[in-house]
Amino acid sequence: MSYDENNPFARILRGELPCIQVAETDAVLAFMDLMPQADGHVLVVPKEAAAEIFDLSDAATVACIRMTQRIAVAVRAALHPDGVFIGQFNGAAAGQTVPHVHFHVIPRWEGQALRMHAREMAPQATLEAFAQRIRVRLSQLQ
Repeated sequence: MSYDENNPFARILRGELPCIQVAETDAVLAFMDLMPQADGHVLVVPKEAAAEIFDLSDAATVACIRMTQRIAVAVRAALHPDGVFIGQFNGAAAGQTVPHVHFHVIPRWEGQALRMHAREMAPQATLEAFAQRIRVRLSQLQ
């Protein structure tokens, strides 16, 4: 999968598209998935332009994993799921739909199926409410 400079995540990173930000560093941005598979679904995206993890620098990889772990800890503390799924897809055959490396942090509850990927937009107010709960927990980790 080749990198497309106009993919939605690149456009978010350039400020051309809005997002509901959860956390940011010099190297990584974490924001709410607009079409979440579960309540509290967060995406972690490196600021480096790379389509797949194979293209990502070591420094950006480390920054992504650190942020992914912090987000997972905050999601667990804020939402009290039974588990937390962390996923990262490379290539269309693996299920990657946006050609920019990204990590999914998805809270899971027993007996509750995941919603279909990239199908239904969640209300902005709902996403913001989950983001705020996660931000509070992130601030307590520092």
